[in-house]
Amino acid sequence: MLKHYKFLIIIALLFVSLLCPDNCLADDNEIYIIKASGAISPGMVDFIKQGISKASDDNVACIIITLDTPGGLAESMRNIVMDILASKIPVVVYVSPGGARAASAGVMITMAADIAAMAPGTNIGAAHPVMAGGQKIDKTMSEKVVNDMVAHAKSVASKRGRNVQWVEKAIRESVSVTETEALEKNIIDVIASDIDDLIKQINGRKVEEKGVLNLDNPKKTILKETIRTKILKTISDPNIAYILMMIGLAGIYFELSNPGAIFPGVIGAISLVLAFFSFQTLSINYAGILLIILAFIFFIMEMKITSYGLLSIAGVVCLFLGSLMLFKSSDPELQVSWSVFLPTVIIVSAFFVFVASLVFKAQTSKPRTGIKGLAGEIGVVKEDIMPEGKVFVHGELWNATSKNQIQKGVKVRVVKVVNLVLDVEPVDK
Repeated sequence: MLKHYKFLIIIALLFVSLLCPDNCLADDNEIYIIKASGAISPGMVDFIKQGISKASDDNVACIIITLDTPGGLAESMRNIVMDILASKIPVVVYVSPGGARAASAGVMITMAADIAAMAPGTNIGAAHPVMAGGQKIDKTMSEKVVNDMVAHAKSVASKRGRNVQWVEKAIRESVSVTETEALEKNIIDVIASDIDDLIKQINGRKVEEKGVLNLDNPKKTILKETIRTKILKTISDPNIAYILMMIGLAGIYFELSNPGAIFPGVIGAISLVLAFFSFQTLSINYAGILLIILAFIFFIMEMKITSYGLLSIAGVVCLFLGSLMLFKSSDPELQVSWSVFLPTVIIVSAFFVFVASLVFKAQTSKPRTGIKGLAGEIGVVKEDIMPEGKVFVHGELWNATSKNQIQKGVKVRVVKVVNLVLDVEPVDK
């Protein structure tokens, strides 16, 4: 009988687990925390999207995104905003720690949150969209971009009941405010010194369409980045993308100049694929890419054509200008760092100039091996030349001729080689 009861209990538990979804067993007093810092990129989109999705599946009380960003890609920002607005659970965006900022695209992410909070010593604003390289563009096109951004921002701010007028000014006039001013102007909801203070202040707060937050002694879980997200964030870094491109071009060059090496070609091909994937996620100036490729073509031509350094100089100039123009954003977080840019240009240029100089010396230097290398060499007559005889040169015995009769033992100089016969003359005339 006891065995039958055990069997029935097991069946009942299986039946309950099938009927009850995973989130009905979740701890509704648990909080997930995501730390989002750096430029807003596809890597950050992937991280936040996965975090919100997991929080929704686990039916936790809320998810807190600690934000510190100088801005980033507009398309990535829009994707994050859409994920936050579509979230089934409350999303709290907390600009922290002290000294952090929610600038440019970070303003929109903060505005989209169900609850927006800031730590003391932080700021928010300066959301005016920046064009290619920070340069001026056509007035009509600029107005279109700004108006589109304003419309989107006003829609999000209105949905969350926040200061619509300030959001518009942040975009059109690049205004920025401190956390205290943000609270006074109805831009954020809370100023909190840390996560615990934030949780204490939002406990019991009603979130529209999502119920009341019950955060008495909640369990806090920090979500960490997956390997996929780390890789995506890493290769989305402009510095990494730039280095990958240089490694890729160098690897392909070595494979073409030394067919069968395999390893440089494989590394070069992989690096180029990763580089161009990164370029899809970044704001790229294709003129910069073409100039860098042209620089490598000039370096290769220098090894084939005697230009006395002119092609090398052209290659260095193209490499410098192409690297400078490669990324269009004026945001330092989305540009190649000078500490990466200058050493890379100098090392690559110096390497190709050095190789080109070796090739040039090899082309212009006197041959030292083979038949051509015998001209000018000194040998000793081993058999009288009258006018034919034998000469010992370079450890070999050669047939030789001369206009003069030369006795055995006399040192001679090779004038030329004709049909494997040396034309010689006495060293001491």
